[in-house]
Amino acid sequence: MIRKSVYFLAAVAVSAAAPAMAEGSATDEIARYRQLLADGNPAELWEMRGEELWKAKAGPKQVSLEQCDLGKGPGVLKGAYVELPRYFKDANKVMDLEQRLIYCRMNLQGLTLAQATAVPFGAAGKQSDIEPMVAYITAESKGMKMAVSTSHPEERRAYEIGKKIFFYRAGAHDFACATCHSVDGQRIRLQDLPNMLNQRDAQAAYTTWPAYRVSQGEVRTMQHRLNDCFRQQRFPQPIYGSDVITAVTMFLAKSADGGVFNAPALKR
Repeated sequence: MIRKSVYFLAAVAVSAAAPAMAEGSATDEIARYRQLLADGNPAELWEMRGEELWKAKAGPKQVSLEQCDLGKGPGVLKGAYVELPRYFKDANKVMDLEQRLIYCRMNLQGLTLAQATAVPFGAAGKQSDIEPMVAYITAESKGMKMAVSTSHPEERRAYEIGKKIFFYRAGAHDFACATCHSVDGQRIRLQDLPNMLNQRDAQAAYTTWPAYRVSQGEVRTMQHRLNDCFRQQRFPQPIYGSDVITAVTMFLAKSADGGVFNAPALKR
């Protein structure tokens, strides 16, 4: 019922915007469309479910995730996401939010890796636990500025690897992330493609993920966004929670330093 309402609102918004399409650019109309829907962002439902999952006792050990340390101390969520990815001493590696959630589900709740990553992305007939928790956790950093550290050697290493992957061309179409996201003014169909080498673009793009995608009726995380980029480049699909995705995320997050975080947002 919720999804039907969302699609109805989307249809109304598009219909209302149609007469103005001749006067304004497609980009302006897409922005207006998002604004019309923003007050009732369904991502709030994912946030509520995420809070329940975060506080619920689960796994073989029957404990909650409230002692999970996301970088600012056990259970501290405020401001945690805007400093991720980061180096975690207990794991001896740089982790993004989703990697860290997997780690906590395994080490605190006693889940196996297979159990902790069984359903990373929601789809028809499947409900993800990860996406709601990501929505809940990231919402706790809304309004705060991105402040990703590269002071630790492993953080600098992750950044440099992510940068190399961003520019690496391969696959059937000889694409790289940079093919679409290193030039000003590019678009695909009606969608503007942010230039991630331009700090303003990087800030505007990165700080609006995760997001509720109207076309899919789901909240989508940064892992999902990058996974889909690899798919469109015709690259092999990355393993969920892989260091490859974390490295690219590190490069993008650092590029967005200083931007005000405003997610979960709303996307087409």
